[in-house]
Amino acid sequence: MSSLSKFRGAVATTATAVLLPSLAHAAPLTPGGIFADAMPLVQAVMLGLLVATIAAIAVCVLRLATGGRSAAGTTFLSSLRLGGPLAGLFGAGLTTLSLCVGLANSPAGVPVKVLAPGFAEAMLLLVLGAGTGAVAVIAHWAVKARDQRGVAA
Repeated sequence: MSSLSKFRGAVATTATAVLLPSLAHAAPLTPGGIFADAMPLVQAVMLGLLVATIAAIAVCVLRLATGGRSAAGTTFLSSLRLGGPLAGLFGAGLTTLSLCVGLANSPAGVPVKVLAPGFAEAMLLLVLGAGTGAVAVIAHWAVKARDQRGVAA
């Protein structure tokens, strides 16, 4: 009886090792799928970066449309220039930490296809953070240029 249970365990382990890469490859990986599979804290970071990017664009458009010289929004854009990439780096670090803990706890070697979604999630966070920072830098530059032209005129 014990040899039968050992055989079943071996078959189950082999089947898992054989099927796991194919399950990971079963559906194409999309940014929406990456978001859906992320931890709630990482999802919050992703949403925060997207909202901050949209807010930076809105602040820039409003400041350029009104032509006002007030400091409203400039501090937000200035903070977002560094805060966006740092938030993306935080999320990527959290994802990579989770990936490494899972890898350390796996009893056998894990194929790269199983690890790929975790790497994609970390890269998505880095890209979102860098994109948010780039939008904030451009928006801050545009607002400052408008303010300087307004002062000179």
